[in-house]
Amino acid sequence: MIRSLFLAILAVLSYGSVMAVTVQAADRHAGYYYPDPVYREVYKARAKQIATANRKTRVAFVTSITQQNMQRDFAPTAAIFAKGEDAQKLIVVGLEDGRMDTIYRARAIFANMTAGVRTLPIFQELGVEDVFTFFDLAAMMGFTQITITNGRNFTHQIILQ
Repeated sequence: MIRSLFLAILAVLSYGSVMAVTVQAADRHAGYYYPDPVYREVYKARAKQIATANRKTRVAFVTSITQQNMQRDFAPTAAIFAKGEDAQKLIVVGLEDGRMDTIYRARAIFANMTAGVRTLPIFQELGVEDVFTFFDLAAMMGFTQITITNGRNFTHQIILQ
């Protein structure tokens, strides 16, 4: 299922390491869509942004994921949306208690997403399916920040560089 989600955005597009930081950047979405981040990391992407990536493609990506989540036989466990002037901030909000409430669970979700994107043709064509992560795909699409939260008291934020 994850693979089909990412294949949809790649059609629209036509074709690091992690380090903990204590950045206190102004985040106008904190306090509205999610609590202030408990954890922040910087991910130095190994991928460059695709030239055709823009606000429209990022919104199409999120819309595709949302549509596919709504078509399942069960209620979505998370809401995914893009915010920011250029839709450059990807936000994942858990809709069920107890699923995304620790840093370890957040990282596990991203690990699952990485496993899904590694099967994408673009990663295989570039020969990076065993190197690039979901964060690299997000950077290729022009996202600069990813926030995951349980919507109650846990928020983990990744700054993509």
